Amino acid sequence: MVKVKAFELRSKTSKELLKELDDMKAELAQLRVAKVSGGAASKLAKIKIVRKSIARILTVYNQKQKAEARKEYKGKKYMPLDLRPKKTRKIRRALKTEQKYAKTQRTKTRESNFPMRRFAVTM
Repeated sequence: MVKVKAFELRSKTSKELLKELDDMKAELAQLRVAKVSGGAASKLAKIKIVRKSIARILTVYNQKQKAEARKEYKGKKYMPLDLRPKKTRKIRRALKTEQKYAKTQRTKTRESNFPMRRFAVTM
């Protein structure tokens, strides 16, 4: 089997990717049997190519799954944790801007009733 290219895989559907994945895994099993039974050197060198191809297929498949999930949850109130922005733990725990500057009714009343004093300083 020829080395698969990621850009070619992206144009395929999920079912096609899974079918190709099964084919690759079957081929890898055959190559491993050939390795144990003392197969040709060309077959032994092919194991690495097939393993990398399986990894490429899985990567593209998982990217497709994640993109579909993002599309599904777009605009919704709640989102799965793995689709939320990572940032840092501190930033995620911090208050939002409107929460940070929110004032109680009492504070608002006091500020309106007792504003800061203005002093006219002359030199």
